[in-house]
Amino acid sequence: MRKTFSRYAAPLATVSVLALALSACSGGSSSGGSSGGGGGDASANLDGRGPITYVQGKDNSNVVRPLVDKWNAAHPNEKVTFKEQSDAADQQHDDLVQHFQAKDANYDVVDVDVVWTAEFAAKGWLQPLKDKTAFDTSAMLPATVKTATYGGTLYAAPQTSDGGLLYYRKDLVPNPPKTWDEMMSMCSVAKQNNMGCYAGQFQKYEGLTVNASEAIDSFGGKIVDDSGKATVNSADAKTGLGKLVDAFKNGNIPAEAITYKEEDSRTAFQDGKLLFLRNWPYVYSIASKTDGSSKVAGKFGIAPLPGKSGPGASSLGGHNVAMSVYSKNKATALDFMKFMTSQESETFYATQGSLAPVLSSLYADQTLVQKLPYLPTLLTSIQNAVPRPVTPFYPAVTKAVEDNAYAALKGDKTVDQAVADMQSAIEAAK
Repeated sequence: MRKTFSRYAAPLATVSVLALALSACSGGSSSGGSSGGGGGDASANLDGRGPITYVQGKDNSNVVRPLVDKWNAAHPNEKVTFKEQSDAADQQHDDLVQHFQAKDANYDVVDVDVVWTAEFAAKGWLQPLKDKTAFDTSAMLPATVKTATYGGTLYAAPQTSDGGLLYYRKDLVPNPPKTWDEMMSMCSVAKQNNMGCYAGQFQKYEGLTVNASEAIDSFGGKIVDDSGKATVNSADAKTGLGKLVDAFKNGNIPAEAITYKEEDSRTAFQDGKLLFLRNWPYVYSIASKTDGSSKVAGKFGIAPLPGKSGPGASSLGGHNVAMSVYSKNKATALDFMKFMTSQESETFYATQGSLAPVLSSLYADQTLVQKLPYLPTLLTSIQNAVPRPVTPFYPAVTKAVEDNAYAALKGDKTVDQAVADMQSAIEAAK
């Protein structure tokens, strides 16, 4: 699955949803032992302690290094080496795959996008977090725990989350729309002010899968069911995708939005060219800066994404931290994972990197909310969020969604044909 940029490349941006790319994959056993995908021995090295390596994408917001330094100061005999990957999520994913396939014991703890968990778990590459390696998730948002679970087993620890938000010009629209149709009815305000009405991310990449999934899910459709079976060819899914298509046809979504990724759409909103914008929390701090180029500082508000009859279903973003089944020092790896998801670390993610915490209590922390006022709205988004299709065949599934949604938005296919073709392509993915 493709991301536009790394989770640490911009303040507030979580990788999961911003820059994703997966190569083709095939499934395997989810038992946690040796699998059809060539997995390792989950029962080995459970008591192992010593130096480990932590692997994650580029740390542009300087979130990882201070935490690793803190760990190393307290654990001189179990020091962590931080292997920093590139900005590009496809390269991050492929790097992990190559080292897992090589059964590399030096990739002890790895950062995985929420949509990679199923793929890696199915191939037997991740240590199941149960029994001696059990991990307590009781304080974490249930939606985030679901992204770390495959086949009923926890394979990773939620580290950061993310959800889509609606940015709106509160100087022009004092009260944000609660439903999609209400938002579309407000587009006359945009025309009166010679600006575009609404945009999200509609270029043919992972961001389009996110936006198309949100439209489909918000109107009652579902791309795959809980077992991974394709269920997208439904009346509800057609209604949801049709809302986006209709908005392109009538101009409520400006034509140029077909080229938008996250940053393109943020720039358009920040330059005063859009009344409404669907994007991630990272936009908040950038567009709020009064000492920068933002033309909307102090003029915009945030709200949950509008849906059919209330809050819509955001695609759930975020990253999880997982242990390689090939690690020789699994006891140290588990302790480091607990450290990286502790309340202190989660607070640091939020304040230093503006990343959405996974601990429920932090969304009610008034000191934190004062610093990050979008947190209550973000919590609503995450609570109503729907994971992108949970399947070990995600690369093929996301390609099916984005290719056919793009064709529908461009007018090259009818909505009915696009959804039918999406269904067929997902069914063929296995």
